[in-house]
Amino acid sequence: MQRRYVLISPCRNEADFMRQTLDSVTVQSIRPASWVIVDDGSTDATPRILAEYASRHDWIHIVTRRDRGRRAIGPGVVDAFYAGYQTINPDDFEYLCKLDLDLRLPPRYFEGLMMRMEANPRLATCSGKAYIEKNGELVNERHGDEASIGASKFYRVSCFKALGGFVREVMWDGIDCHRCRMHGWIACSLDDPDLRFVHLRPMGSSQQSIYAGRMRHGFGQYFMGTGLLYMLANAINRLNERPYVLGGLAMLWGWISSALQGKPRFGDPEFRKFLRRYQWRALLVGKKSAIEEIHQQKGIGQQ
Repeated sequence: MQRRYVLISPCRNEADFMRQTLDSVTVQSIRPASWVIVDDGSTDATPRILAEYASRHDWIHIVTRRDRGRRAIGPGVVDAFYAGYQTINPDDFEYLCKLDLDLRLPPRYFEGLMMRMEANPRLATCSGKAYIEKNGELVNERHGDEASIGASKFYRVSCFKALGGFVREVMWDGIDCHRCRMHGWIACSLDDPDLRFVHLRPMGSSQQSIYAGRMRHGFGQYFMGTGLLYMLANAINRLNERPYVLGGLAMLWGWISSALQGKPRFGDPEFRKFLRRYQWRALLVGKKSAIEEIHQQKGIGQQ
């Protein structure tokens, strides 16, 4: 049984968090065959810390990119990912993972993901669940079960290649999961104690403000092809999250302002049709039932 996997980690100015990620990966029950970390122009202590760990572990490889003067979000992150991806031969591995450097992983994390892949050949991508630490307790970030989480996107290499990889735009980490279902595969995140990881930076935050992050999410939903009614329901669902009310409204305004400006949308009409059909069913019967309906249509058994 082959369990060779490669991690690819885009990063920029992660000195405050990265040691926790580095340490939690180096003690994994099954360590990665290779870990490519792309320093996307860091100006803090990130390069020094990376050099320190690479000198101790010959399976850690550093790719350095020039400083663009700002933190890249969405397409910039995917570009940095591909700067690492182009240094490997994906056929040397069974699995690959796009992994952020602001996480703390449990020690059997990757072993657990591979076990689930081995148990279900229709599982294309999966992740654990992200939690944040608040007042000494872990609080779920409330990601849906129907998608692998962008901070830790674990893929079967054959499926990743068949999809053509990631779209280089905001919401790349949602588009890929819907495309998996279009292919008759499963995408999911799993809330198992062995798969719960700590996210050290709040979800949806931004180098400008958390509101900018929420508006960016709204644009991403618009780009992906999300309808207004579904976006409204999504924003309402987030009203009871910090920042209360305003965070959800910022998401909604991100969608509306993108529509008013006539910004471009993902250029695959069949995908957008598939997405809208799923979203209407999700509004009527709930996400879980809507996903189960797709699985039944594609002949996918229970995961």
